[in-house]
Amino acid sequence: MSQIEKKNVYNHERSKTLVKSTVMKKTSQALAALMIISMLLPVLAFAGINFGTVSYDKYTKSVSGSVYTDAYDSNTSVSLSVYSDADLKDLLITTSDVTYRTIDKVTYFDFNIRLTNPTVPDSVYVVTYYGNDRKLTYLQNSGSQSSTYYSSGGGGGGGGGGGSISNNGVIEVSGDSVDAFALQRAFEYSKEIKIKTKSEKLAIPADALAEALKKSKVSVTIINDNGTITLPLAALKLEALAKELGAELKDTKINVTIAKVASATAEDVTKAVQAVGGSPVQNAVDFNVTASGNSKSVNVDFGSTYVSRTLNVNKNLDAKKATGVLYNETTKKLSFVPSTFESKDGQTVATLKRNGSSIYTVIEANKSFEDLASHWSKADVELLANKLVVEGVSDKQFQPDRNITRAEFAALVVRSLGLNSVSANTSFTDINSSAWYAGVVAAASKAGIINGYEDSTFRPDAQITREELAAMIIRSLTYAGVASNVSESNQTQLLAKFKDSSKIVWAKKEIAAAVNAGIINGLTDDTIGSAEKATRSQAATMLKRYLKLADFIN
Repeated sequence: MSQIEKKNVYNHERSKTLVKSTVMKKTSQALAALMIISMLLPVLAFAGINFGTVSYDKYTKSVSGSVYTDAYDSNTSVSLSVYSDADLKDLLITTSDVTYRTIDKVTYFDFNIRLTNPTVPDSVYVVTYYGNDRKLTYLQNSGSQSSTYYSSGGGGGGGGGGGSISNNGVIEVSGDSVDAFALQRAFEYSKEIKIKTKSEKLAIPADALAEALKKSKVSVTIINDNGTITLPLAALKLEALAKELGAELKDTKINVTIAKVASATAEDVTKAVQAVGGSPVQNAVDFNVTASGNSKSVNVDFGSTYVSRTLNVNKNLDAKKATGVLYNETTKKLSFVPSTFESKDGQTVATLKRNGSSIYTVIEANKSFEDLASHWSKADVELLANKLVVEGVSDKQFQPDRNITRAEFAALVVRSLGLNSVSANTSFTDINSSAWYAGVVAAASKAGIINGYEDSTFRPDAQITREELAAMIIRSLTYAGVASNVSESNQTQLLAKFKDSSKIVWAKKEIAAAVNAGIINGLTDDTIGSAEKATRSQAATMLKRYLKLADFIN
């Protein structure tokens, strides 16, 4: 063997020895570091991860930064994936090459990923995985992160979760829960996201909803085969619900049920429909919204916010003869629910609006009264009778020109708003708790629809004046969320054509607003008749006009 050959062999063997030594040294250092970290870290319950400072540089093709947790588990691996699209379909690279360090009981996973693709995008989506917890961040070239999303639990157990997301904010869920990761991504597409599920029940993480609310006014519509419900998130008061449950927001769920009622209940609903002279056109559906956490559950109170639900009817309906109704399981009776109808291609979508959970359905009725045959209010009265808002004094008589009392009109207003009667706790000294109107007067008072007199009386049996009726109608419109105020100068202008407008005692702004909205007309072209006693037909007509203005009926 020549001297050159011997030298090459020597160098080759020396190189192998150095490589082996270096590998052993690095392995020993890594093991030692892991052993030290394991000894230093306390044993804590699993917690989620969060992004620290991260950045993306298109020109160096690098994504770097860190994620951290306060409950590191050495048995749980960390991995990161980089995508070029929000749908997380175009994977650029995946790595589990991270460096561990612990400071003040917080473990950081540092990473520096170099993309190998020939072409790199202007922005990327980075997803990190730690056990069942995922977190995603959106990074722009040479800039800091702009948005961060997360998902705890990943959808394991309990029928699954997560869901695929389309580019218009629609999530399709296969189980009975949706995870925060899917929600946060969907809210990037739309402020009004939709969740489609085959389940009759769906659990939604409250913390993801609260995070979305910080950015803008948003809503979530849950859709299944029985119907839909749209949740205005601001009305949920998520933090207050978590506090009521004694739970952390991250451990709180909003539970939505859209379920067909049991057969026994369905039979009772059918009997209730027949009792009011109607015909059923849709199966009854139980819409229920609760919050759960800390092994507790509470009903969600929407306050005065009206929540929209839809039911599909397999036929075209005449909106003048159809209505959405609520079925009361205690009284086994039906009551009006603000509802509109849209028919197309032999199908009708009924939209029911109410601020509470219950059993809902759709019915048809075709009521008429003999004493309305040639009366000017016939169409308005019969429309509201079909919708269970007004009733006749008998099956055939309405008595349209009879005056109406304050208590009677309070009952009509409460019914038109879809409100429940409440316990008769009012400040009115002349309301007997056993009176038929006690509950509706209390409900109207609670909603701010009625006020009493200066002597603390309500005077339920007094005949209502047109001034009082107009005021109650405008307050009902306000409760329904429709602005109706007019400026003081416009009030004067609107009332100027009525020569008796100076006789309006206290409700000038309400009467002006009612005139401006087309709810009230003059008794004649130049008289308003504010002190005149209102009739049953006048009350019905004003109710119909305000209900249409509030989009509570077609």
